[in-house]
Amino acid sequence: MPERLKVSWYGELHSVVQTLASTWEENCREDPGPLPIPRQEEVIRILYRTRRILFPEYFSTANLNSENLQYYLGEELSRLFEELSQQINLAFRYQALTRQKDPLERPLQGEELALRFIKRLPEVKRLLLTDVEAAYMGDPAAKSPQEVIFCYPGFLAITIYRIAHELYRLGVPYLPRMMTEQAHSLTGIDIHPGATIGESFFIDHGTGVVIGETTIIGNRVRLYQGVTLGALSVPKEAAEELRFRKRHPTIEDDVIIYANATILGGETVIGARSVIGGNVWLTESVPPDTKVFLKKPELHVLPRRTKKPPRRSG
Repeated sequence: MPERLKVSWYGELHSVVQTLASTWEENCREDPGPLPIPRQEEVIRILYRTRRILFPEYFSTANLNSENLQYYLGEELSRLFEELSQQINLAFRYQALTRQKDPLERPLQGEELALRFIKRLPEVKRLLLTDVEAAYMGDPAAKSPQEVIFCYPGFLAITIYRIAHELYRLGVPYLPRMMTEQAHSLTGIDIHPGATIGESFFIDHGTGVVIGETTIIGNRVRLYQGVTLGALSVPKEAAEELRFRKRHPTIEDDVIIYANATILGGETVIGARSVIGGNVWLTESVPPDTKVFLKKPELHVLPRRTKKPPRRSG
């Protein structure tokens, strides 16, 4: 290849480098030092360490027994505390930078929030065990509760949601969304960590389920694949006004929502013990003990017409 062409190409690359560097200077900081940004790989490590602590008998590679379990949990919790404290502090410092504030003016609180999170883990496990029971009792394909824990993508997504939700409740920025987006990428189930979900929650199959930030879901609710609990579309200029208002529906206790149903709006309430059929589109509330189904389509069964083979002349 001629040397002249090589020089020309590298000159073009240099102009792209300059453009990208200028966006750093405009949007980040004047100080060229490293940004205090939470690390995705560390957040994922924290997520799976937490899952091992909640269910060591399923996800730990250690040879556990009744004599060494407390030592194992103590070591794992100590590491979780250190790792999570660091990432929380990085998240708050980076948030301050994005808001044009001094990241050092706010005292570090990672240790305090990490400890508060860890103290909530027994309650998180209690809720998850109710979710396991709901899946096992609600799905004849589940041969054991252990199969639900090991294999069900819906339970994986719910586990990650319940972990992330505790950090969301503590006001930790970035980390909860990083966690639930990991679940989204693995399972196709998108649960915002800000959603409020009661106990005994079951997502059957799960692919394509979307649950928005201000959704409220009661106890013993079951969703099937493709369900959307979302917000109504709004004009661009109204987005900021609605950012901190309820935009997603409320689903009361013991509701079943079948595949590909879409329920939208912050004022929409699905009353307790209701059943929403597949492919239903709802933007208005329904009272308790209601069934909502599409009218059965009319089927036409016709014989298939095929061309007759040409007759052979004899």
